[in-house]
Amino acid sequence: MRVLVLGGDGFCGWPTALHLSDHGHDVTILDNLSRRAIDLELEVESLTPVRALGERLRVWRQVSGRDIGFVRLDLATEYDRLVSVLTRLRPDAVVHFAEQRAAPYSMRSTGSKRYTVDNNVRATHNLLTALVATGGETALVHLGTMGVYGYGWSGSAPIPEGYLTVKVPTPDGDLEREILHPANPGSVYHLTKTLDQLMFAFYAHNDGLRITDLHQGIVWGTQTPQTARDERLVNRFDYDGDFGTVLNRFLMQAAIGHPLTVHGTGGQTRAFIHIRDTVRCIEIALSNPPEPGAKPTVFNQITETHRVRDLAELVSAMTGVEVANLPNPRQEAVENDLVVRNDRFLALGLKPTTLSEGLLEECTDIAARYCDRVDPSKIVCRSVWREGMAVAEDLLTDLPVRQPVTVD
Repeated sequence: MRVLVLGGDGFCGWPTALHLSDHGHDVTILDNLSRRAIDLELEVESLTPVRALGERLRVWRQVSGRDIGFVRLDLATEYDRLVSVLTRLRPDAVVHFAEQRAAPYSMRSTGSKRYTVDNNVRATHNLLTALVATGGETALVHLGTMGVYGYGWSGSAPIPEGYLTVKVPTPDGDLEREILHPANPGSVYHLTKTLDQLMFAFYAHNDGLRITDLHQGIVWGTQTPQTARDERLVNRFDYDGDFGTVLNRFLMQAAIGHPLTVHGTGGQTRAFIHIRDTVRCIEIALSNPPEPGAKPTVFNQITETHRVRDLAELVSAMTGVEVANLPNPRQEAVENDLVVRNDRFLALGLKPTTLSEGLLEECTDIAARYCDRVDPSKIVCRSVWREGMAVAEDLLTDLPVRQPVTVD
């Protein structure tokens, strides 16, 4: 299968590109390298040393014997070039990761809010119109987010995979209709993902595009079998307050003896998935596209749910590092339940990687190995959801700092 991986230099895109290449697909990466530019903006680097993309691709060729192509292209601003690439390569499928992915970064400033909308919405719409313009036969797999559903209002009712059946009262009786699950975005980033799914519904209905939208949970872990083959292929490990996902942040903090930063009570329940399962799910979705003219297929791409405070307590018990409860910069429920249906991936053969299988490995191997690269000043989240919310870093000064975790 010829596959374009948009955003293939990123945290999910890079291991996906390698996984698909390793499994025999003809892969080309399209990326504008904006995530690397944001590192420069925030003056923070990945915990792992991420090599230049050209070097990554050369190393992959050396260790696998397979080539991955690369086109530097901005989906939001280079529409004509995008059409040209699609016309020339004629991909069977496109995997769309090419969106600014961090909720905290999207709330950091007026500029980052505008950038997130400009980049994410324009990129997705340009891609959809380009697919129509080049024949409409290419299947699209998009990485969305569980955050489109929102948190804290569904209670113990299971969240279905994308759609709800509702009854509409009429004078002649109730009519049943299937609708997208009501959106409840909690940040500008999540807002763009809800706009994505409305565009997908329109272009699937109007132009017959075959679209799969993956509502993914929080990704933990770093390595896949492919990225682990050579240190120069290592995946990103973001730990800063804007881009670091919660469990990876805890593992890094434990590795340097930094208090585990829990926002609010830690009663937020979130959906999680290991990066190894992310790449498997992408391949499953590519192998099972919807029929032309069908409504977009939605998978809930998660394997388990956990409360944030439970994760912090688990890491604390393993390492002896204190938990620090800090003011929550987000506007969200103090506590929430979360029950999620993920029947489709399980039915198609996904065997989930659970937290217990990979946690110790990540703590001792990745976080501890590169702990000397940490800039502690970047750990605390500085993005707030509205003016007047406090940045909590001063509250950390009186907390004990343990000795770093060591690796034999």
